[in-house]
Amino acid sequence: MSAPIRARYRLTRPALLAWLLRQQQQQEYAVMRLHFLAWLGCIGMPLYYLIWTTWFPQKFESLDLRVLGFVLCLPALLVPHKIKGNWLRVYEFVSVTYVMPFFFSFMFLMNHGSAVWGESLLVALIALFHFDWLFALASCAVGALAACLLYVTAGDPDAMRSGLSAFPLALEQMPIYVFTIVIVSVTKVGRRVLAREKLSGMASALAMVSHELRTPLISISANVRGIARAQAGADRGVDDALTRIQFEVRHMNQMIDLFLLSSSAMNQQLAPTERVAMGAMVAAVIERYPFIDAAQRRQVDVVVRQDFAFLGREELAAVVLLNLLRNALKAVARAGKGKVRIIVDGARKRPRLLLMDSGCGIAARQLPYIFERFYSYPPHTGAGIGLALCKDIVHAWHGKIRCRSREQVYTVFSLEFPRERRATMRGGATPSA
Repeated sequence: MSAPIRARYRLTRPALLAWLLRQQQQQEYAVMRLHFLAWLGCIGMPLYYLIWTTWFPQKFESLDLRVLGFVLCLPALLVPHKIKGNWLRVYEFVSVTYVMPFFFSFMFLMNHGSAVWGESLLVALIALFHFDWLFALASCAVGALAACLLYVTAGDPDAMRSGLSAFPLALEQMPIYVFTIVIVSVTKVGRRVLAREKLSGMASALAMVSHELRTPLISISANVRGIARAQAGADRGVDDALTRIQFEVRHMNQMIDLFLLSSSAMNQQLAPTERVAMGAMVAAVIERYPFIDAAQRRQVDVVVRQDFAFLGREELAAVVLLNLLRNALKAVARAGKGKVRIIVDGARKRPRLLLMDSGCGIAARQLPYIFERFYSYPPHTGAGIGLALCKDIVHAWHGKIRCRSREQVYTVFSLEFPRERRATMRGGATPSA
């Protein structure tokens, strides 16, 4: 990153960070809503067909329309990660439009505005407008128009002769539907304002913390240079200590920059840019880890079964290992027993790094949430961003991170990486040796 760009970035860092966090949060919520809708469609379509044909029969119930809705929802459950980019947006719009505004509007018209389908359409609109407002509005307009066209052309043979009697009923209930949409939209705006205030506060606090960290680091660095000039090589041990302090100061400044950039999980900031040797990276992290004493250092064993290299970023790889090692040592300390073992295993089809400890373990009910942002366990033991950041980094390198644990027995983190390929990297750069 060039100096002018870096300077401009630092000037706008709080606002940029807040915006990036909002974008990520909105994307995550959209995926969760689509997944939830898919479950509702796959369960609700067959279930309510059974209800409306067996226990409370409704006229014009259509098995074909419900089967089509069920099929449209299946990809979001079976292959959610296969649909990406523009195809994801197209799929989301088509499936949501069909399952909610189109299907319920058409059944409302076919049943001439019956109470059952009027209330069902109202529920569908409430669910629809929990999506983005413009998305929901476009979906509602397209779905309602398609339902009206199908109703007039193919739905009810007597529609034209009866003067389209279902449409006045729909218009009569339109004020209720509009009022419901307004209420849902206002509620969403209120939640968004609260979330924005929270994220802005986080960004401001992060900027303040980073500033407060940089100030003493600058002072330490300047004093180290002064001491080094005064020593002038008189004591080799002092020279080594000063060199290490300078190294750590540079490293902390880099970590501040990397944390500020990657806390929003920007893929372009986490993308691989260099070739990283796993064995050397692990050795460097162990060498500079601030162990409390020699006894704690002896709790950590490193086993290199077969070294390997991968495309990533060395500093970010160190961030991942430091986070996992710190958590493992805390687990051992809480349990009052155990050891930590780090295994470099490059002999597999997908090379992996294992970090295991025999400390306090993780409760089964907590395990599904450990990679979620802002989740920490035990409570109040951290900000809940360490493992989420690790996941973002490893996934940006097309790797996988998993955790297995048994409470009071063990915890194992497994990091799998694609086997290194001598391919040209993003932006035309080639991996450095």
